[in-house]
Amino acid sequence: MKTVEIRANDAGQRLDRFLKKYLKKAPLSAIYKIIRKDLKLNGKRAGENTVLKEGDELSFYMSDERFEELTGPVRSRRAKKQFRVAYEDRHVLIVEKPWGLLTHGDSVEKKNTLMNQVCGYLQDKGEFNPAKEKTFTPSPVNRLDRNTTGLVIFGKSSESLRHLTALIRSRDAVSKYYITIVAGDFAEEMTIEASLEKNEKTNTVRVSSDGQYAKSIARPFERSSDGKFSLVEVELFTGRTHQIRTHLASAGYPLAGDSKYGTSAKGRRANEHLRKLGVTTQLLHAYRLKFENPGEEYGTLAGLDGRQVVAEIPGEFERVWKELK
Repeated sequence: MKTVEIRANDAGQRLDRFLKKYLKKAPLSAIYKIIRKDLKLNGKRAGENTVLKEGDELSFYMSDERFEELTGPVRSRRAKKQFRVAYEDRHVLIVEKPWGLLTHGDSVEKKNTLMNQVCGYLQDKGEFNPAKEKTFTPSPVNRLDRNTTGLVIFGKSSESLRHLTALIRSRDAVSKYYITIVAGDFAEEMTIEASLEKNEKTNTVRVSSDGQYAKSIARPFERSSDGKFSLVEVELFTGRTHQIRTHLASAGYPLAGDSKYGTSAKGRRANEHLRKLGVTTQLLHAYRLKFENPGEEYGTLAGLDGRQVVAEIPGEFERVWKELK
């Protein structure tokens, strides 16, 4: 028999959902069979939808070999730290993601990701131990593309992760601001409300009445002396894939360097100009987060009340804008 104590980061989950993460190698059919025949919660049989509490004890009636086979090896999530910390408290970590780094792994890159770098950072601080946290991993609640830089928010516990996810979905408590360089003379504030539809096969997005609602507000910061480029701030009210790139391109101001959506004559000219400066991708930076009062129901997020977090503008971004303006 093997016993497992439910820790704080495991609590609040249904029994079957906990087991899906804890018994990583077990097929779904085996998990439900284990619940029926080989498992007791605090010495009693429990249903699959039982919600686990901190301090509960699970008893697995199986051999050590079978238990180890189903749980799988513990993997250390470490990668060399490339990010900078913009804000941190006991529950929340906000980091500045550099250019070229994936937030999560994909089919090609699984190890060197922002998520693994953050896990390694928290392991070094003694705040995360993957050998003990079998079902929880510190995770981001917003995601930036590989070539987008800036602020990414992580929950350091399961409770703070749930609170952050709910806060982001509410749309009222967190304001998200990006800065970018667009092709053209962007002179006046513009509100763009255009639904977006994603093509999963090509990983592209287009404006479509059949898509998901999306809203952005773009505001001019600076314009180049020749009127060919503008530095623009974009406030996101929704978080759709490629929302800023698609919205601004549809409004006639494609992001400079964006080969995917900057296909108009204006976009192509801007892209060619940036290539001469050694830049082959768009410059998009998630530079500012503003938090309102999260409310008493989000107790782990009290440190964010009224806080504004700002990321430094990357050196390459500054260099290019100085050249363009």
